[in-house]
Amino acid sequence: MESVHAIKQRFGIIGDDPKLNRAIEKAIQVAPTDISVLVTGESGVGKESIPRIIHSLSHRKHNKYIAVNCGAIPEGTIDSELFGHEKGAFTGATSTRSGYFEEADGGTIFLDEVGELPLPTQVRLLRVLENGEFLKVGSSKTQKTDVRIVAATNVKMFDAIKQERFREDLYYRLSTVDINLPPLRDRKEDIHLLFRKFASDFANKYKMPTIRLEDDAVNALLKYRWSGNIRQLRNVAEQISVLEQNRSITLEKLRHYLPDTGSNLPAVVGAKKSESDFSSEREILYKVLFDMKSDLNDLKKLTLELMEKGNNASVQEENKSLIKKIYSEDETDAYESAEDITEVLQLPQESVAKPSLADKYHFAEDVEEEETLSLQEKELELIEKSLERHSGKRKAAAKELGISERTLYRKIKQYDL
Repeated sequence: MESVHAIKQRFGIIGDDPKLNRAIEKAIQVAPTDISVLVTGESGVGKESIPRIIHSLSHRKHNKYIAVNCGAIPEGTIDSELFGHEKGAFTGATSTRSGYFEEADGGTIFLDEVGELPLPTQVRLLRVLENGEFLKVGSSKTQKTDVRIVAATNVKMFDAIKQERFREDLYYRLSTVDINLPPLRDRKEDIHLLFRKFASDFANKYKMPTIRLEDDAVNALLKYRWSGNIRQLRNVAEQISVLEQNRSITLEKLRHYLPDTGSNLPAVVGAKKSESDFSSEREILYKVLFDMKSDLNDLKKLTLELMEKGNNASVQEENKSLIKKIYSEDETDAYESAEDITEVLQLPQESVAKPSLADKYHFAEDVEEEETLSLQEKELELIEKSLERHSGKRKAAAKELGISERTLYRKIKQYDL
């Protein structure tokens, strides 16, 4: 069995972080078996190295190794790409095609961004993991394949399972062994080593002297968050190598290549979404409507108290919190005296008197009737004007009003026009 140091040299892995070493050790240990492996970690941490290590140390190393980026294949064609299709299975299928699982028979297949797989494809993949069987698109003949599956994702799988975007049974099939790669910000000692390696590589590539960071620039490099991890660090090293004339890089020059370096405040990452957060307009509207209903019920309660007992000090004291809630914008606001509350609750004398059951809702009925009559009169006026403009031609009038001719005819009969 090869050592961790030998594997690092063989695959060009830089760094001596304990978490990184542990991830490589696990890859070396599981390589001789056919166990499914799930590699997790943030985007840009170098997850693609682990499947190559596993394949190269396994008994399948002389067979094919196929890497598939599941997030880059459109949902409509991913089943065909992975499992193949028969001639005529869909429009454009002019010939029978073998998929990746058929081509990789006896070898290893690396499914990158497996968390982006659509649910129907996840069902097919689960069957392959369980018994090695799959169906080509448009075929009824079951085929067998013998592949080692190594998957990788930067998605938080338990969140995806909770949101029903990923099957729980498939997750446990894929993650028989889970190998996690640490983000670059947790590998402080490796950041400068990686930067120097990239700077040397680009100096050889572009035939120019190697850039060198001054001490204050090195400190800034180590303190930076590196959201894009190794990929971002490599990109920064390449930019500086190409664009800077002076090969000694100061802190000021480095800052031009590090976005958002002005703030060193900690950021909350991956915070759990509270139940009060809203993810859609519909939920916001529901919340507004429920609040309005609650306020309306409070107003009804207060009004009934006033009608039954009158606007006196005892009623005001009993309903003090309710009055604050309705008429105060802040829960901490308070009325300084009973006179302040009295000002708010100055109702017309006739409304304080307790009405009979027969006329309890007469105010609401009057408003509704006036509004209805007003709308009818407005509609009648519009119909009359439209008919006048078009000399009684109903078709043209209906088009102008934005209604069907049959609806216009019914309204004309309704208003006796």
